[in-house]
Amino acid sequence: MTYEVESGVFKRFCDRAVSEENGDDTARVFIIDEINRGNISNIFGELITLIEPTKRIGAREEMRVRLPYSAETGTFGVPKNVFLLGTMNTADRSIAVMDTALRRRFTFREMLPEPEVLERENLVVEGVSVAELLRKMNERIEILYDREHTIGHAYFMELRESCTVETLGNIFRDRIIPLLQEYFYDDYEKIRLVLGDNRKKMEDGDKTFILRHPNRYAEIFGENGMDMDETWRYTMNEVAFWNIEAYRSI
Repeated sequence: MTYEVESGVFKRFCDRAVSEENGDDTARVFIIDEINRGNISNIFGELITLIEPTKRIGAREEMRVRLPYSAETGTFGVPKNVFLLGTMNTADRSIAVMDTALRRRFTFREMLPEPEVLERENLVVEGVSVAELLRKMNERIEILYDREHTIGHAYFMELRESCTVETLGNIFRDRIIPLLQEYFYDDYEKIRLVLGDNRKKMEDGDKTFILRHPNRYAEIFGENGMDMDETWRYTMNEVAFWNIEAYRSI
């Protein structure tokens, strides 16, 4: 059995990029999505040194290497006009094990949710500002959890196509609520706080996303069945997702 070594996507990208030594410094951007999920040492190998600004082709400390598994006789270097852009989700726990070498060679810029984008798109559903809705929920999430788990504005961008309570309801039911369940490990009291359900009264049932019901142990198991304090069980209220007043009350 024989094996054939082929150039990886990054090498092919660099080979096609026109470097300054050829008189063209047009920027070329190489994007690595969720860069923290990969094993950086295995992905870049010895190339991790070549991506440093001072080691690029034409730089003061230019470096080139001979790729050990390549059939090419020449050496390889990274042009100065190649920019690497990596994205990551700070809520992803795998960020904790990010290679130190990667951190040293990249600059980091925090990209927080931008409700202003929703304002520029004029996303208002029956008088309810989606931007204000997002701000209020994220303010509560930041207090109850942390800023890394705030909800991104991208969840609501599909409202640009259909800015209706039906679309908003689908977003909340199918995406926002499951996200909050994951964040808070099904702690529905905290989820109710994020949604403002804790301030709603019994008569506001059609505006309450998560209803809570007392566990009446004595009724279910008998007077001597269980000696426990009354606690709550929770149910999702489908009606609220299609009621604009439920969102207004957030």
